[in-house]
Amino acid sequence: MGKKLEIKSKKYRGETTVISSRVPIDLVERLDEIAKGSGRTRNEVIQLCLEFAAENIEITEA
Repeated sequence: MGKKLEIKSKKYRGETTVISSRVPIDLVERLDEIAKGSGRTRNEVIQLCLEFAAENIEITEA
């Protein structure tokens, strides 16, 4: 199996900004399930996922 995102109970307290993105409804539903199961907000889950992706992304030549 691939890497897993571990969600720890820690909140980000630094400076933030608002961004907007269109997301498929089924993905929003999955994010909501994760939020409910982890006791986090949807926003916190999305932020954790983005941080994980940014730290683990590999850019390759096409």
